[in-house]
Amino acid sequence: MPDSLKAASILVVDDDEGLLILMAEAFRAEGCEVATAGSGAEALAWLARQTPDLMLLDLKMKDVGGQALLERLRQDRSPVPFVVVTGQGDEKVAVEVMKQGALDYVMKDTGLLDLLPVVVKRALTVLERDRALAAAQGERQRLEKELLQISEREQQRIGEDLHDGLGQQLTAIEMLCTGLKEDVVGQPELSRQVEQIGQFLRESISQVRLMARGLVPMKDDPEALQVSLIALAERTNSLRRLRCRLECPTPVLFDGSAIAGHLYRIAQEAVNNAVKHSQAAEVVIRLVQHPAFLELQVADNGKGFPKGRSDGMGLHVMKHRASVIGADLTVESKPGKGVTITCRLQRTP
Repeated sequence: MPDSLKAASILVVDDDEGLLILMAEAFRAEGCEVATAGSGAEALAWLARQTPDLMLLDLKMKDVGGQALLERLRQDRSPVPFVVVTGQGDEKVAVEVMKQGALDYVMKDTGLLDLLPVVVKRALTVLERDRALAAAQGERQRLEKELLQISEREQQRIGEDLHDGLGQQLTAIEMLCTGLKEDVVGQPELSRQVEQIGQFLRESISQVRLMARGLVPMKDDPEALQVSLIALAERTNSLRRLRCRLECPTPVLFDGSAIAGHLYRIAQEAVNNAVKHSQAAEVVIRLVQHPAFLELQVADNGKGFPKGRSDGMGLHVMKHRASVIGADLTVESKPGKGVTITCRLQRTP
């Protein structure tokens, strides 16, 4: 708890002029910057111009009651942190207002002026703690987002290296192998070995290209997500372990690639998990634009999650990616009927 209230900005709202003066003087003695309002209307007018660190609010005023004033503030602007001052017999009302957001309440009795600084210090301590927590959470989210961006850039670099480096080298070796066939004409055993080497090289080139496309899936155009999901389904089908298809009733366009990139990675992780663990025969990727939100869904018809296990590392990564773009991700598993992963993103018109 702070040792003093020095420099805290406090608005005291009460229609009892004598008590209002006494409360204001008590806080000024503690070093606070104090403003006063003798009515609800006066308080609203003052709050329209400034925001205090804390408001001390009388619940019962003749023109605008404390609860009505709070409702007006909620409708017109962001709520102001407040402590309730109430008379004897209104404890139930005070408790109800606490449920509506009051930080504390204090009774109008003989000990009011002695108790007020303690109550206000406690309330300001709570506000200071909440602000520090919000700042820490914001910084954590910023760092997590930055780490994801670094990871994406590194994946892109590796993908480009695979395509332009290793892929090109393998292609050059395959071309040399093709030329070598002419040198071993008439030597059946050597011809067979050269042909086999060529086949291995072609398969390796194909795998490198698939890996490179998986690491660098998104192009910077409005249709990139839909196109990349089609390619994801095709690459999955090429593995011949299950069927994969995309359902997208209407085109889904994005102005930027950042959100589309996270949605693609969520779908990619969900499909990869299904291929590795689900024992499914089919995976369906659905991308649907609803009036108010976009929904990405990956559903398989496999065995579902094992009993007691439904949240592995892959799901943690998907949930984090969803949180970064402000989306909600849900997972539904039915034993013997598969897993459905749904990511829902609110979109402004």
